Amino acid sequence: MMIKEQAIKVIQDLPQNASIEDAMEKLYFLYKVNLGIKQADAGQKTSQEVAKKRMGKWLK
Repeated sequence: MMIKEQAIKVIQDLPQNASIEDAMEKLYFLYKVNLGIKQADAGQKTSQEVAKKRMGKWLK
């Protein structure tokens, strides 16, 4: 699905009383997910072990 199609679907799936902020939040989340996928595809990822070490202070 193309980005434009994804954005339209996100907006269409919002409740009728959603605010502009709600739409922006969902679209920003979509952007970050797509960015993460691109980075992973480019080999820019971290192993689970390294991630656990980096986040250790927050997971205790």
